[in-house]
Amino acid sequence: MAGEKPSGSGKNEAIDVNSPYYLSPSDLPKQMHVNEFLTNGNYSDWAKEMENFLFAKNKRGFVNCKIPKPEEAADNYMQWMRFDAMIIGWLTTAMDKDIRGSVKYANASSEIWNDLKERFGKESAPRAYELKQSLSITHQDGSSVSAYYTKLRGIWDEIQSVFPIPRCTCGNCTCSIGKRLTEFKDKERLYEFLRVSIGNF
Repeated sequence: MAGEKPSGSGKNEAIDVNSPYYLSPSDLPKQMHVNEFLTNGNYSDWAKEMENFLFAKNKRGFVNCKIPKPEEAADNYMQWMRFDAMIIGWLTTAMDKDIRGSVKYANASSEIWNDLKERFGKESAPRAYELKQSLSITHQDGSSVSAYYTKLRGIWDEIQSVFPIPRCTCGNCTCSIGKRLTEFKDKERLYEFLRVSIGNF
């Protein structure tokens, strides 16, 4: 499978490592390519990490349908199916067992990708509430200011991903609405940071 090219390529033709139909000899379907399994509470981070991996492998087109499934009679149908099966293996290997069981009947990696996005990628008020609670009990606990800020920044970024603040639509955030939204978010984060930092002195 490694270095496969669509049907019609000559035997002596050099392998195109930039083709989405290329796999290195070390690529296996049951490899873990992200740092954590997908669970009910970490979709945003998991999806970004998995998407970066698929982009690096030039395979993101399979999950976002930019490389659509060919007709069954097409010359590259079986090749597409084999590569998509590899991606399904990568996705399911990186999932919690219960989530993996819920997608086992999917016919393509894009179905799995879209299903996960539909279930876990929407704005989630309950998850945002959990994160706000986590933010309220986060303390510096003797760590450095930079380490404490990094911890808060991680929570802020996840809150933004699951329950985004309305964004300005002017294109460059120079309008008054865009400025006010940015200032509000920055001030809110500053107050949260100072609330605990000052309390530790």
